[in-house]
Amino acid sequence: MSLSGLGDTGKAQPPPALFPAPESDTPTPGRRRGGAPQNRPSQDGSVQQADDAGRQLVFFGADAAEPTVADLAGLLAGPGEVVRMGGTARLSVQVDAAWRVHVLVAELASRGLAASWEPTEGARHAVRTSYTRVLKPLAAAWLHGTTKRPPAAFHLTGRRLRLWLAAAGTPEPPDCFLLRLGADDQECWEPIGVALASAGLAGTLLGPGEGGPAYRIAGRRRLARLAELVGGPPTATPADAWPT
Repeated sequence: MSLSGLGDTGKAQPPPALFPAPESDTPTPGRRRGGAPQNRPSQDGSVQQADDAGRQLVFFGADAAEPTVADLAGLLAGPGEVVRMGGTARLSVQVDAAWRVHVLVAELASRGLAASWEPTEGARHAVRTSYTRVLKPLAAAWLHGTTKRPPAAFHLTGRRLRLWLAAAGTPEPPDCFLLRLGADDQECWEPIGVALASAGLAGTLLGPGEGGPAYRIAGRRRLARLAELVGGPPTATPADAWPT
């Protein structure tokens, strides 16, 4: 039975109660810090960066821009899924811990998207948006028929990495972090690895028989880079679950 989350018309059901519901730690969409124009998602699902003195920033930390719908490409880089229905689309992702539900529901709400969640097998939770036209460009960019594949110009920003980490990032002591991939998304794995390398996070691809599919980001230098890009941990996050 589906348990409604933010934006449903029925009685709201809070996220699983292993952690208190966090306050959103992401700014309200609409304006960049300092009054600069907000980045806007293009039709191919990528972000068109506001021009800053004639320069275009390709990679930036999670705090460098306001949240946009295009950031949700970070969930699709991991195990997230998007499906189309008519002129609308819905994004969903299965997660393995209650704190991830809290964080993702807040992140989706900060982008104006209603979210719901429900428990699934193996103590997991499915988080999903409603069907909405807002997600249609993202679905058009990532779906080839029913196959998920990154668009040719795909790159990873701090906010995209933050969402991927919140949904499917796992620490592997002492100096590694796993960014998990979709088990059935083999066509995504290689281009996602290229995007990671371009962001300074070259990782090792682990296959299903090696504890994956996932990219292992290893070494203190790369973990410091990851921490720099994704920003501080959201409120509900366990202390050892986020790179520092």
